[in-house]
Amino acid sequence: MRRFANTNLLTKALVLFLTGMMIVVFGMSGALAAKAKAGTGAEKYKSSSQISKRAVNKEKEKINKLKEELNRKAVEAVANTYKAVELLDKNKPKEALKILKDAIGELEVTLEANKDIAFVPVDSYSILVDTTLSPSEIKKEIKRVKALLDTGDVQEARRVLNTLQSEIDIVIKQLPLATYPDAIKLASKYIIDGKIKEARTVLEVALNSLVIKTVVVPLPIIRAADLITEASKTARADKKKAIEYLDEAKKQLQIAEILGYGRKQEKTYKELQQKINNIEKEIKGKNKTEKLFDELIQKMKELKKHLEKL
Repeated sequence: MRRFANTNLLTKALVLFLTGMMIVVFGMSGALAAKAKAGTGAEKYKSSSQISKRAVNKEKEKINKLKEELNRKAVEAVANTYKAVELLDKNKPKEALKILKDAIGELEVTLEANKDIAFVPVDSYSILVDTTLSPSEIKKEIKRVKALLDTGDVQEARRVLNTLQSEIDIVIKQLPLATYPDAIKLASKYIIDGKIKEARTVLEVALNSLVIKTVVVPLPIIRAADLITEASKTARADKKKAIEYLDEAKKQLQIAEILGYGRKQEKTYKELQQKINNIEKEIKGKNKTEKLFDELIQKMKELKKHLEKL
């Protein structure tokens, strides 16, 4: 009987122990599940820096697509011009003449396809320069540049000034259709007439006539535009996150203005800042922001378009 009593006691103790363990396990599982759920909500939205980085990457992708828009025939004509110069340098006028005839054929095709266009793109590349300075830090650096210039330290001022940029420069080489084809024809005539030196000079002048066009894309404007768009998508679900995006957009607009992107756009910058303030106020209140966001996004597009034309 005593053995049975002990067995019963052990059984009860074991049951109590297992029950306790199950409670702990289930409790932990519930806590982990809740944490995971909370984590999912936190990870739903990207940080302001992630959105800014994405905005720059999208702009880079657009620039890469410019390569696809180059006029292939014109590109080949320019390449053949360079080859012709090399052949003339090697005293191979016959080969040079053949190459130039190919170039003339390519240019005639280009002219036929682009009757109303003065220039066709034959090359493009981009240069990205950026700064991590805050608006107040940029202002300090500008004062430093002024002080350096006042003391005559032009080279150091230039070095500092070169760091005060946040942009992508898109450089496009363009072939002038009004003069380039005629130059190639003239060079060909000179080769036929045995005037090799004159032919080479004409070809060099033609190559130097390629027009360089630079389009400056201010990165703070790109970042601000994407942050505003993201805020418009987030305002209903997460007011705090939307306001975070808008605050960063205001900061980017400040940077753009201080760096001088659009010197005569002070009124526009002021208007954009006010529009963002109004949206933030509305988000904290009734949160009827759709129309306000539409107006702001349109205003940002107009500013970007205007700055890229400068």
